[in-house]
Amino acid sequence: MEYSKEFKQALSEFSPAEKDKLIFRLLKKDKLLSKKLYFELIDLEAVDDKRDAMEENIREKVSLASKYIANQKYFLVLIRKISAEITEHVKITTDKFGDVSLNLFLINEILEYNEKLGTQRFDNVYKLYIYLINKIFKALTLTKKLDEDYWMEIDEFLDKLYEKIDNNLYLQKLCINNGLDFNWLKCENIPDHFELIVKGIKSEGFLR
Repeated sequence: MEYSKEFKQALSEFSPAEKDKLIFRLLKKDKLLSKKLYFELIDLEAVDDKRDAMEENIREKVSLASKYIANQKYFLVLIRKISAEITEHVKITTDKFGDVSLNLFLINEILEYNEKLGTQRFDNVYKLYIYLINKIFKALTLTKKLDEDYWMEIDEFLDKLYEKIDNNLYLQKLCINNGLDFNWLKCENIPDHFELIVKGIKSEGFLR
């Protein structure tokens, strides 16, 4: 939304008390903005601290969710809720590295339960696996936009991911069928035109 000069001028003429009242009214309606301002203005925890806390949160919640792997619909609902918490963390802290690392961490934590997942019929885990593959593609896309100084850390997550995919035959085949080249699970091997590759894969009806 564009704000006219007249509107901006009218706002600037509010008294400090009126501005404070308006700000608090807006913050009550926008919890995300409220959390973001709190983080930027007075929170003593740094982005790294928040990211570490998120990793522990993910580990605990995936562990709890794993009890429902046999109920794949509910399990995926729980996983999506954890993913939404990662999204909120990124919006609050603008943690671009965390946007990649935390999502890869989430995928790796889910695949810690490969043994349980392996007891499920393929049609039961299909939606979960497609969801994870989409997350992998997104993480690789975002990795390409990160400073190369982060690549060594990202590669650690990707190495673990490749190992876990290699131990999950259904997921491995589904990755291949949806155009995921395992060579890309190394930061330096992600093609420069990766976004176009992903668009091409989706345009052919994959990743659904």
